[in-house]
Amino acid sequence: MSNSYLSTLVYRQAEKYGERTALKYRDYGTETWIPVSWNQFADKVKNVSNSLIAYKVGVQENIGVFSQNMPECLYVDFGAFGCRAVTIPLYATSSEAQVHYILEDASIRLLFVGEQYQYDVALRVQTLCKTLKQIVIFDPKVQLAPGDVNSIYFTDFLEKGKGDGFQAEVDKRTAESGPQDLANILYTSGTTGDSKGVMLHHFCYESAFEANGKRLAKLDESDVVMNFLPYTHIFERAWTYFCISRGAQLCVNLRPQDIQKTIKEIRPTAMCSVPRFWEKVYAGVLEKINETSGLKKGLMLDALAVGKEHNIKYLMNGLTPPVMLRMKYKFYEKTIYNLLKKTIGIENGNFFPTAGAAIPVAVEEFVHAVGINMIAGYGLTESTATVSCEWIGDYRLGSVGRVLEGVDIKIGENDEILLRGGTITKGYYKKEAITKNAFTEDGWFHTGDAGYIKDGFLYLTDRIKDLFKTSNGKYIAPQAIETKLVVDRFIDQISIIADQRKFVSALIVPEYHQVEKYADEHHIAYTSRKDLLENPRIIELFQMRIDTLQQEFAHYEKVKRFTLLPEPFSMDRGELTNTLKIKRSVLMKNYAAEIEKMYEE
Repeated sequence: MSNSYLSTLVYRQAEKYGERTALKYRDYGTETWIPVSWNQFADKVKNVSNSLIAYKVGVQENIGVFSQNMPECLYVDFGAFGCRAVTIPLYATSSEAQVHYILEDASIRLLFVGEQYQYDVALRVQTLCKTLKQIVIFDPKVQLAPGDVNSIYFTDFLEKGKGDGFQAEVDKRTAESGPQDLANILYTSGTTGDSKGVMLHHFCYESAFEANGKRLAKLDESDVVMNFLPYTHIFERAWTYFCISRGAQLCVNLRPQDIQKTIKEIRPTAMCSVPRFWEKVYAGVLEKINETSGLKKGLMLDALAVGKEHNIKYLMNGLTPPVMLRMKYKFYEKTIYNLLKKTIGIENGNFFPTAGAAIPVAVEEFVHAVGINMIAGYGLTESTATVSCEWIGDYRLGSVGRVLEGVDIKIGENDEILLRGGTITKGYYKKEAITKNAFTEDGWFHTGDAGYIKDGFLYLTDRIKDLFKTSNGKYIAPQAIETKLVVDRFIDQISIIADQRKFVSALIVPEYHQVEKYADEHHIAYTSRKDLLENPRIIELFQMRIDTLQQEFAHYEKVKRFTLLPEPFSMDRGELTNTLKIKRSVLMKNYAAEIEKMYEE
């Protein structure tokens, strides 16, 4: 293969599928889905490549894409691959500080932005940023700031590439492109707060397509795929590229909060998601069962029990269900399970990859009981997404499936999962020391995750690296947040709670002296320390101070709820080490009731 696979992928698909719909996006004005054919997709990609040349984008130069999911993100990605540029996606919700760090670190000169929020942030960052010269705006409804004569809209950017003389250079670069070219740099949160740029070369994606193609052979041009997770997330990005390589139709979901509505409009056959999506479906079904009574309630509960016995007790373990059970299952399949899938919008479902956080067992049992093909998997940005995944009828509750062919795995010391193979990153952008530490002497990548393999299935036990992941699949660096908040004079000790949770919360040991002083000055009466810390005015004081300190965090990193503790963390109760470091696992046990209270709906 002379040129890189991704640099010509869309053109090859356009030759094959022509006027068939390649992707659709939702027009919020008319509430309709606008189709884009493979030919139109290829034309847009070609146009972007030409415009990038017109803007003198160099070979392997970094360009940024700071946007929600929009078709334009894909046009820019593949247009960039065609002229050997590197795309760097930024989360649409990123804060100014995060955007500034990435633009400076990767020396980004040209930045594509999606909507008003991204434009406003980019414009403010541009005044501080030495490298950023040009902002290109996808959404034509974005209002330019007074005096901004430099930023342009995407349509104007495309006009620049329509002159003569750029295509020859594009063709030359496409011919010279190869698997060793860098395709993307994806920035992930580090434990110290600073992001690291994971380098993914074209060969990483090519290896991923080959490995996934063997496992997910059922995905083809008849599939209709909803793109719901952000393209910035390696899971959605690698999956989307893979779907394009299989000729599947993409439906681009712009606003994550709209998924319940858009999924019913599209009724997709496949969609990758985080466990949070299925947790919400499960919660909705439980609520529905609780609201009904009598015969109807009995039938729904029986349907779940029958499905669990049929699909999990028997089929999962390779056993044949008894005749009676099979008949009951068939009955519920035609009635209750089908109705349930229709209500969600997935009655046409082929399969649904799910990863990014641990899946609660109750949710996993429910999904399999009603016959939804949820495919649990495990992967990292550094492994171009999937390391292992289940397949239809080939799963075990609590496991993350079988390791893909072409990915080498071994269990190292502390039960750490080590990886090697074509999908694994070469390292972190401009961070040689960190890259060196990420690999063993003989080239195995340290995942920082602990696990074991049993009967060919991989199971994860815990995270060695101290990075939390919310149930929405977002990484949180607890120390970075704690370090930021503990500087406040009213806060003595703080422990962030976020792992496998919907949002970030905190246990706070206040500076009691300061709080008592404040109460006296503001005439707040109290009978005990506990009484004082439960006073709405004191809680409001802490809320205000925390909000001020966490302004630079992305919304998913912000502390949403907190509990003020009347006693400090202590060594006696095993909550602190000899060097006064907090033992999180002990706090989780000792304050289980307080923590659960913060997550009550």
